Amino acid sequence: MRRKSKIVASYARMWPREIFDLMDSKKGQALASVKNLLNHPGVYILYCDDQPYYIGRANHLFNRLRRHAMSPRARIFNFWNHFSAYVVPDKRRLDEVEGILITATPTANRSHPRLTRLSLPPAAWKPLRKARQAMFAG
Repeated sequence: MRRKSKIVASYARMWPREIFDLMDSKKGQALASVKNLLNHPGVYILYCDDQPYYIGRANHLFNRLRRHAMSPRARIFNFWNHFSAYVVPDKRRLDEVEGILITATPTANRSHPRLTRLSLPPAAWKPLRKARQAMFAG
């Protein structure tokens, strides 16, 4: 019997941005262990305090998050202090997971999912509108 793989294999929740400042020799081991945990493809959320600010995806979570944390000229450099990361082993699922997080999580930067958006068909919303108008007219 074939075992199904998980869409999200593991996650890190609300880790501090300062973890990327661990550069000296003693703390370098701590950074290496974080790198091992996040050296996978996945989706991440950057937070300003406890509010989601930005949602993105990466082929290598550690490298992408570190660039966000260590590049002062980056557009979002000053706007986040915590992050969550979700390891998605199958790179083909990155857009899907990112799209779900974007649509379910309001962010300050107004990200848009790379998914097809479905609109309510006119056959459904026209009768609803008429019913609402009749309710307020009477």
